[in-house]
Amino acid sequence: MTRSLQAVAYRRPSVLESAAGRQVLGLETSRGATPTGVKDHPQFFAGFLTSPQVASAALLAVADVAAARYYQQQLRASLDPVVTGNGDRLRFESFSGCCGVYARLDVLEPGLDGGEVGHGTTNVDVNNPLREALSRIGSDDPLHLRVGPEELAVTTMDGPVVEKKVPLPDRWLRGFAEAQVIAAGFDLRAELSAADAVRFLRALPRGGARAASTGPRWVVPSGNTLRPTTRAVPGAVCLPGPERLIALQRVLRHATALRVYGPAVTGGAAATASAWEVVLPGMRLTLTLSPDSSRGFSGEGGVLDALATDEAAEDAELISVLLAWEPRVDVADLASASGLTPERVRAALIRLGTSGRVGYDTAEAAYFHRELPYDAERVERHNPRLRSARALVAAGAVALDGALGTVTAEDGHVHRVRDEAGVLSCSCLWWAKYRGGRGPCKHALAVRMVRRGDAAAERDMARVEADAR
Repeated sequence: MTRSLQAVAYRRPSVLESAAGRQVLGLETSRGATPTGVKDHPQFFAGFLTSPQVASAALLAVADVAAARYYQQQLRASLDPVVTGNGDRLRFESFSGCCGVYARLDVLEPGLDGGEVGHGTTNVDVNNPLREALSRIGSDDPLHLRVGPEELAVTTMDGPVVEKKVPLPDRWLRGFAEAQVIAAGFDLRAELSAADAVRFLRALPRGGARAASTGPRWVVPSGNTLRPTTRAVPGAVCLPGPERLIALQRVLRHATALRVYGPAVTGGAAATASAWEVVLPGMRLTLTLSPDSSRGFSGEGGVLDALATDEAAEDAELISVLLAWEPRVDVADLASASGLTPERVRAALIRLGTSGRVGYDTAEAAYFHRELPYDAERVERHNPRLRSARALVAAGAVALDGALGTVTAEDGHVHRVRDEAGVLSCSCLWWAKYRGGRGPCKHALAVRMVRRGDAAAERDMARVEADAR
């Protein structure tokens, strides 16, 4: 696994302090993107939280995920959450060190009072002393929130900085991209009341790695709750590694509902990812789980088809110009503004997701704009299947024959790729093991690249002939 050190610099540590008879939560920001360009310490909000205790618990839950590894728990993880100002809300996001859990806290307009929300994305410092202070917030304590430096500090940025250096795995960055691609295929499957949600979540096992080894669990809506089932049935939702929902325990007593999202499944389906959203006063906390505790989002392969086309790369450049940190990215509006089809807009958004420039909100069934404060462009370069597929194409290893394509691999083995109603299957071991469940294999990806190249050449020839006429 490729890792690098990410330097994150803050003006000072984030802190909870008393001032003028009130408590002030100052969340310090690092270098980040804004509508006016990159800034060292952008400010996104200064105002009050309408539900201080709830917001504190939810922010701690996001920090819990950032500091956790649910697989190989002996290895430490410590990644500062990402904050995005979307104009009408603040979003706090984190990813677990094992790449299997994605957490997002959306603090919506009803959860904020007395200040405008800016636009942009950066890291936010959540240190251990701050975590201890947040855990002591009382229900009636008015809490002023500042995301970014104070106005005075903005103009006097000549003091020392607090720098953290954290290991940043490539697969963690790929996980951000894969999680939003997978979530875009989710639908709401169940909604539980507060009391039913608490009963269900508190009854889940917390056996850690031992519980994860028993295989995927499934639940199906039944009356006012979710009933366990031993296998996938229509309407069921996969609950892979239920112990990974432990971060939700912090906010359960404040919950007003639990919403569960997942893809459509049929009988005998393999394990799938799912999203678990706790509805809170003025905010939402969502945990998205990978299909298995030992299986991070980084290897799911959902972005490969979009990465494999030059057309998507060009479209993504156009769409990126039209993004403006919207809380909801409307595909139809982008299609109208760009002149692209909705399908090409979606492919472009997936492409932008690989560099952390869009996320997906299951509650609103819409993409949102943000810019991860990392060198996420390396995600495409370091995707092994994509690199291998391009190498096969460059070597002339792909031959097409109607619905059949043959690929001569580096070791001389010939793999047959078949087109079955638009789905490419392959005779290789990867396809035999995953049956497309983790994206296309390198051979199918190479065949798709060559096909698209031939189709583009045919379109260019048609244009030339049309111009000649």
